[in-house]
This record gives sequence, C-alpha cells and structure tokens, in this order.
Amino acid sequence: MEEEQEKSVSEPSAMAVDTTSGGSDTPLRPIVPPVMPLPAVPFTPGLAPIPTPSGIPRPLAPLPPRPPVVQNGDTVGSESESDDEESGQGGDDSALEYEISEESKVIRERQERAMQELLMRRRAAALAVPTNDKAVRARLRRLGEPMTLFGEREMERRDRLRMLMAKLDSEGQLERLMQAHEEAATEAAAAAADGMEEEVEYPFYTEGSKALQETRVEIAKYSIVKAAARLRHARRKRDDPDEDLDAEMDYAINQARNFAIDFSENGDDRPLSGCSFSPDGKMLATCSLTGVTKLWSMPHIKKVSTLKGHTERATDVTFSPLGNCLATASADRTARLWNLDGSFLKAFEGHLDRLARIAFHPSGRYLGTTSFDKTWRLWDVETGEELLLQEGHSRSVYGLSFHVDGSLAASCGLDSLARVWDLRSGRSVLALEGHVKPVLGISFSPNGYHLATGGEDNTCRIWDLRKRKSLYTIPAHSNLISQVKYEPQEGYFLVTASYDMTAKVWSARDFKPVKTLSDHEAKITSLDVVADGQYIATVSHDRTIKLYSSRDNDKKAMEID
Repeated sequence: MEEEQEKSVSEPSAMAVDTTSGGSDTPLRPIVPPVMPLPAVPFTPGLAPIPTPSGIPRPLAPLPPRPPVVQNGDTVGSESESDDEESGQGGDDSALEYEISEESKVIRERQERAMQELLMRRRAAALAVPTNDKAVRARLRRLGEPMTLFGEREMERRDRLRMLMAKLDSEGQLERLMQAHEEAATEAAAAAADGMEEEVEYPFYTEGSKALQETRVEIAKYSIVKAAARLRHARRKRDDPDEDLDAEMDYAINQARNFAIDFSENGDDRPLSGCSFSPDGKMLATCSLTGVTKLWSMPHIKKVSTLKGHTERATDVTFSPLGNCLATASADRTARLWNLDGSFLKAFEGHLDRLARIAFHPSGRYLGTTSFDKTWRLWDVETGEELLLQEGHSRSVYGLSFHVDGSLAASCGLDSLARVWDLRSGRSVLALEGHVKPVLGISFSPNGYHLATGGEDNTCRIWDLRKRKSLYTIPAHSNLISQVKYEPQEGYFLVTASYDMTAKVWSARDFKPVKTLSDHEAKITSLDVVADGQYIATVSHDRTIKLYSSRDNDKKAMEID
C-alpha cells in the first residue's frame, strides 16, 4: 500500500512536468492531489500584546526623553541609542539620564570625600617621614607650618607632617616639597662637611635654683646607696641555694588568698577620699570630703586624733617614711604637714588649682604634690620651700609615685599618659602611652623595674622599665580604677581599687586574680597595704573604712628588711 502511494505521488509530479514542457500529444490524466497527513505542530500560546508607551508603568526615576518605538512587533531603541551602541560608548544604561535627588547628591559627595581621604592616607603611608622629632620640627618649619601645636605629642606631630606632605603631593606642589628636601639635604651636607651638626634643643629647659641643684645631688647620693643595697639583695636571693623565690612567692600569694574583712568602721559624715598606713603599721590615717583627717589605732580602728585645718575637701593623706609626721592634700590648693599628735606644722602653698594625690620621697626629706594646674611639685619638708615645679602633662596631673631607690618619680594624669622623671637630672626619661582614658593610679614595684598604672579605661597596665614598654594589661574592673598599690616589701602582689565597689588582689608573677574584696556599698576611692603585707585598708563613698587581714596566725609574717 505504501509503495502504491509513493508511485501515485511520483506520477503526478512527472505528469505535471510533461504538461509544463508541452512536449506530448497524448491526453493528460486529471491530477488528483494525494491526501497527506498534516505534521503535528506544537501549540504556542499567543504573545501578550506589547504595551504602548502610555501603558508603561511609571519607574521610580523619570523616563528618558526618548521612549522606545514599537515597529512590526519589535522594540527598537531611539536613534540616539543606536548611535551610542554603534559608537561603543555604552549600552542602554549610559543613555538613561536620570535626575539625581538632593539626598543622592549628598551621599555621592560623602562617598567621594571618603574615597579622597582614603587615597590621601594611602599616599601618605607611602611617603618617607623622619622619625626623629627634631627633624620633624625642622621639616614643618621649612614647609611654613607650626612646629608644634598645643598638647601635641611626637607621634601626632609626625602624622601631621605626613598628611601635609601627602596633601602637597596630591595638589601637585612637588616643587615646594622637593625644595624642602633639598634644603634639608644641603644643611645636612654642610654640617657633615664642617664636622659638627647643628642641634636644636627642644624643649627648652629652665634653670633651677641653687636649692634644687643641691637637692638633685642629695637625691643622687641617696639613690646610689639604695640601688646598691637593692641589687645586693636581689643577687643574694638569686645565688643563695637556700633561697627559693618561687616558694616564697607562693607563700605570699597563698596568704593573700586568705584576706577577709576584720573590721568595718564609719570614718566620717561624708565620703572618704584617702587612707594611709604608718610605716610600722600601728596607725591608719583617713581623710574625707569634710576636709578633716583622722588618725586611727591598729588593728581595732579606734580613733586617736582629728586634724582640722583645710578649708576645702581633703583629697589625699600619706605618712612619712620616717614615721614622724604625715601630710594631707586638699582642694584649697594647699598641702599641710602634721605631727602624729594632731598638731599643725606647716603648709605648702603655690599650686594654682586643687590638689589630687601626694607622696613622700623614700628619704622622707621631700614631698611631692600633684594638681589640676597641670604640674606636680617637689617641696622641702624641713623648710617648706618649693624646690621643683615640673611641667610636661598637657592636662591635670593626678597620681604620683617615687621609685624605691629615690632616683625616679612617675606621674600620671588626665592626658592618658604616665611619665617617668629622673630626679637627678630633671629629664623626662619615659612617656608611657597605652591607656585610652585618664590615668588615676600609679605605683612602683619594690623590684625596681615594674610600674603599675590604672585608669578610667578599667584596665591596669604593668610596664617594664627595662624594655620601655607595656608588659601586661589586666582587664581588672568593670568601672574606673581609682588606686593601684604594690605590696611594699617584695612586690609579690598588687591591689587595685575601683568604682565598681570592689578591690582586687593580683599576682605579680602572672597577673592573675588572687582575691576579690567586695564589702563596700559604694565606689572605692583609695586603698593602702601595710608594710608586711598582712593588712589592706580601703575607704569608700559609703563613708566606711574596711580593714582586711590574711588571718594566718599560724604562719609568721614576712620579715621586713
């Protein structure tokens, strides 16, 4: 059947060819078209009608000026679009010129400024800037800029020079910059040719009095003897086979773990601000915001005498290392010296603002005071004469501590800095940067090379004076640290007081917490540790004195050297 259909299909085609050629007289048979099945065509749904330009939904931004044109069912761009495509200057996005709102302009400007600042910082980081502060000052002077700004530190001055050089480079003022470089190179070459280099001394120094010169000589003599004794003691402990430093430290730390409250006594009608033990540990002195200082007997905290004389609140109190007197500081801008029986001896006047902390020199002959007038001062205890007015902090000076040898003094203040001063020469030998908020407490370790600071950033930092950098940072409290004190004999532990109403004992070996003293009901303002390390006293805004003891009566206390 299929063969017949194929034959029938082929025959009409041949017959059709014959008829078209017209080459035969034979009658033609009628052509019957074959019945063929239609191929299956898949169903395609009808396309949705292309909307007219008026039916286009309104976009967020205004439409371009030339909408697309519909031709023969196809969307054709405008002539400008086709021209742009042919010229290769971008596609459809480049032809759409939207109107930018004011908010978008502000955001774009902000992004451009941020990008420019980033590029400026990258350009500045690639520039070579002198590291010597004298060279930085000289370069700033050659560029016509101030050599230093008020309160500006060395690193801040160097960053200012770096950004200035980057700005000149970006503005194309390379000639000015290169001229400054050439001047510096010429001066250096001239100094090298002459065999001597010109030195510009910054900062300047002020010539002191004859009494200050004699004081520096006396301090040098005293510190040499004390340093020699300290080094002999350290060598003996290191070389003596009978000495076990680890065992001795473990014993001291185990005793510190036994600290517990022994006595609690109301100190005054107003919050207490300072406390201090006498060198023999038999008396305790406290001061308060009433301006009154009180002496208490140990260990039962019985009031012995009351010292009145300040006209404003008292800020600190401390005993002399000689044990024959004590000194108080006040917001009335004066410090006062008292006998142990409560009689007034002399006043130290000269500060221009209220006083903060005070400290005696280890020799007992000098008194150091700090003040909110941005200075700390050294006084002669015997004569009451002001020996030294020391500047250097850009903000108020708050804490002060003397080295166990008496050769150094460390000050801290609201400029977030701690500075170490050489009392024998008057130089600032170290500027300890690390705290990000004001530093309120500072204390030298008896080992002679560690220094502890605490501040409003809630941390206590341990500094190694040999390495001239921070050794360890203790995240000590949840509020600011008001006072830091090392155990006075060997420095095996240190104690911090905080406004989070706690005082904490820390190991000086690994700086781990040993004991938390949390008996106060308000912020703790000050603390002190007795000479043998057996007692800790704290005072607070809850107007109470807390006395803590190790309560280890079976073991004998550490001997005081």
